[in-house]
Amino acid sequence: MSRFVQIDRDTAYLLPPSVQEWLPEDHLARFIVETVEQLDLSELNREYAGRGVAALPPAMLLALLFYGYATGEFSSRRLERATYDSVAFRFIAANTHPDHDTIAAFRKRFLPQLKGLFVQILQVARALKLLKVGNVSLDGTKVKANASRHRALSYGHASRIEAQLAAEVEQLLRLAEQADRRDVPDGMDVPAEIARREARLAAIREAKAQIEARAAERLAAEQQVYEAKLAAREARQKKAGKKFGGKPPKPPTGGVRETDQISLTDDESRIMKAAGGGFEQAYNAQALTEVDSKLIVGAFVTQHPIDMKQIEPALASLNELPEALGRPEHLLADTGYCSKENVRRCEAAGLTPLIAMKRDAHHASVLGRFAPDPAEPPGDDPMLRLHHRLATREGKALYARRKTTSEPVFGVIKHVLGFRQFLLRGLTAVNGEWNLVSIAWNLRRMHTMRLAT
Repeated sequence: MSRFVQIDRDTAYLLPPSVQEWLPEDHLARFIVETVEQLDLSELNREYAGRGVAALPPAMLLALLFYGYATGEFSSRRLERATYDSVAFRFIAANTHPDHDTIAAFRKRFLPQLKGLFVQILQVARALKLLKVGNVSLDGTKVKANASRHRALSYGHASRIEAQLAAEVEQLLRLAEQADRRDVPDGMDVPAEIARREARLAAIREAKAQIEARAAERLAAEQQVYEAKLAAREARQKKAGKKFGGKPPKPPTGGVRETDQISLTDDESRIMKAAGGGFEQAYNAQALTEVDSKLIVGAFVTQHPIDMKQIEPALASLNELPEALGRPEHLLADTGYCSKENVRRCEAAGLTPLIAMKRDAHHASVLGRFAPDPAEPPGDDPMLRLHHRLATREGKALYARRKTTSEPVFGVIKHVLGFRQFLLRGLTAVNGEWNLVSIAWNLRRMHTMRLAT
């Protein structure tokens, strides 16, 4: 006789009568509900009050979104379906089933309020003794936009279409001016054809103007990178007391390229290099992560593929945090953020920067790792100070923590939660969605830390 567990699908079973009995006490869904209950949602409650049919409570919809993003369910349709299929989602929704249109409209409407809720959740983490802002690590990751690379218009193709449409308009104008209209094909409305092409010409010229403006922005960014490389090279030469061999960095050439593109579905996104090679229509998502707790304390999205310009908005983000959360002492960042001006900005903000000046070789020698601290550099050059700081034992130990801070956070967000593409379009909307992702990460991390204590 077989010793299998008997499966009975015919006997009627009932869930426990109280939703409180559906989940273990230490479940993530419970933690998120309890955290949302501690937030000040008075502004959302005022704006979301029903005007006839009773509205679903904002606290419940927020908890549904937070838990969804914390467990890899981002689509409003999948969230609606989960309220039927998942015990945890049923617990959060209290056995109700919000429509996907309701969830999507709520998310889109209250994206601006997420920034305030992001700070409130950090304050909850501080109250739970899970966070004290000390050293922070700044890094960025490319996240795909909700736009296809194949729905894009290049500058070269736009120029060719522009020339073709201009020739067609000229030909149609000649037809319209002819007194004898026997050459006009049957059924052709010449004024309508001219108007249609002129509208397309106006759209193409506007797209070309945007591409030209982006090319100017790119030149300014590349010039800043070039100057940073020169300054780092000069600082190393001063430190060594000799000139290095090899070619100096090349200055940027600038100008519009034939391959420069603009997206026709999300024109605020940009073509960016993908981590695994190739190019994607994407945004550059930035995160400031506290080194000890691995909680994100600042999050924003930029259209610039280069990280060099992101120190200033990062410092502004840190400056907005309440003083009760603590003040960061060091800012860790990779070589993509290195420039003399960025070092000065950090020091002016009261932060000690530890920004890599070049890519370090792997497997440093034992003697190199335990070498004594070098002498203080002469003069008041910020790059020399940075070079000295990175060469000290304390600087090496602190900077080594960067890879164990930002990169694991991005790894979990992208490969465990599965957030590799924004659902929303436009810079303002994706900024709000990145705040939502950061909140979900923080709640997940806070729950893990609380279980460990």
